[in-house]
Amino acid sequence: MRCLSREKTLRTTIDADSLRSELRDNSVRVIDVRREEDYKQSHIPNAANLPLANLLADDSPDKVLKMAQSFGIDDETPVVVYDDTFGALASRVAWTLQYIGHEDVSLLDVTYGQWKSLGLENDAKIPSFGKKDHSLKIHPDILATADYLEKAKEKENVILVDNRERLNYLEQHIPGAINIPYRTLASADKILRPKDELKRLLQNRNVRNDAEVITYCGSVGTLSGLAYYALKSVDHPNVKLYVRSFKEWKNLNRPIVKQENADYWDLSAE
Repeated sequence: MRCLSREKTLRTTIDADSLRSELRDNSVRVIDVRREEDYKQSHIPNAANLPLANLLADDSPDKVLKMAQSFGIDDETPVVVYDDTFGALASRVAWTLQYIGHEDVSLLDVTYGQWKSLGLENDAKIPSFGKKDHSLKIHPDILATADYLEKAKEKENVILVDNRERLNYLEQHIPGAINIPYRTLASADKILRPKDELKRLLQNRNVRNDAEVITYCGSVGTLSGLAYYALKSVDHPNVKLYVRSFKEWKNLNRPIVKQENADYWDLSAE
């Protein structure tokens, strides 16, 4: 029986050629998080469909566990998640699977549109999966709540990263947060930049490897989920996702910083 520990380095992303090989071997479960109507038109062969909206309707651990089991995923099943929205939706689903204790989950490093443009296999067949058992082992070390963030953001070794667009950040953000817009994480043809480029980007933003990094975005943790995976792809050891993000923070009347006349700022550097 293969056992994976959190100390073992697992892939953050998988390239199209590697996924094709694993599909031929039937050694991976692929999850398509696009809308059901888009999935039914075409998808990667043998992919299961889990629209992000379905997950967000109830992302409690017990519910997510039942979804995973219904797709034939057990503790040892390698899982690859993809979308057609620059990886942000896929990253939210992948993070949720990690949170309930599924270790071997990664993002396809291209979108479905790019997959098709490369002329790679796709079909409209709806697969069926035999249910499998999966254990539930919550990983609180990758989740930040509002209460946790309120205390943590005052510590010197904690870096809070806002992944929204620059103008949204300037208009209002959580005190102490730095801005790394999600668009800066991608390359022209991949959902994430190469590892060396991401490292330089983080160094330029003074994101230290020995710091605890907490990412957040506007509402449901999609853009910041992509940032979570970007940080994990460069082997950052301590990353948390504030999954309820700025929407919850503001609704709780927690402190925010507002920038006067934010719409007049020169954003060309971004």
